[in-house]
Amino acid sequence: MIHATAIVDPGAKLGKDVTVGPYSIIGPDVTIGGHCDIGPHVVIRGETVIGDNNRFFQFSSIGEDCQDKKYNGESTRLEIGNNNIFREFVTVHRGTIQDQAVTVIGNDNLFMNYAHIAHDCVVKNNCVVANGSQVAGHVHIGEGAIVGGGCAIHQFCKIGDYAMLGGGTVLLKDVPAFVLVQGYPAAAHGMNYEGMKRRGYSKELINTLRNAYKLVYRKSTRLQNALIELQSWEDESGEIKRFSDSIVNSSRGIVR
Repeated sequence: MIHATAIVDPGAKLGKDVTVGPYSIIGPDVTIGGHCDIGPHVVIRGETVIGDNNRFFQFSSIGEDCQDKKYNGESTRLEIGNNNIFREFVTVHRGTIQDQAVTVIGNDNLFMNYAHIAHDCVVKNNCVVANGSQVAGHVHIGEGAIVGGGCAIHQFCKIGDYAMLGGGTVLLKDVPAFVLVQGYPAAAHGMNYEGMKRRGYSKELINTLRNAYKLVYRKSTRLQNALIELQSWEDESGEIKRFSDSIVNSSRGIVR
């Protein structure tokens, strides 16, 4: 299961049925779960813990030292969950002690070729980061979010659950849950309604979220007053609260 030209440090821990392709390098502090497929010319190093059923395509670099001038060789981590795909030339860096010293990737994510996930990022589950997108340090990407091709995301930005960035977006502020943004500077263009349909949201729930978006983005109501009004809405699904909480918890201000 390990090609003769691969270099796997004796200190690395590999789970059941892990394959390692030609010329790949696995460092001494790496732990890889079962049934992972490490393609050719892949480098995995640092203190990196990887779950089950992940696939790494050729020339991806996983768990490398971060690109931060403050980093001075401290012990930091990268944690990757299960069922993720890392396509060609994807780079994922470990954390820094200026944050929680860990970069975290959840489950069932797709990182297309040349995507970069910088130090201290948190990517939850079922996300897509498309070709050539650059995610700077300390960025949090919520559940089911989609980052289109060629996006540039500033440090410390938060992308809410099920939000979507159109291709080529330059993001300097936070994106609330469900919101669709596009452009430079990024501007809101409605919600990810197609994504809602794919997740089985009812027409009634989609219309309610549409009205919540209009209250925040289209009416002349002050943001604080809009948030207070949203608290009074019936919300058995919890999705209105998800939307409003993502605004309340914004640290950089939201895209308007």
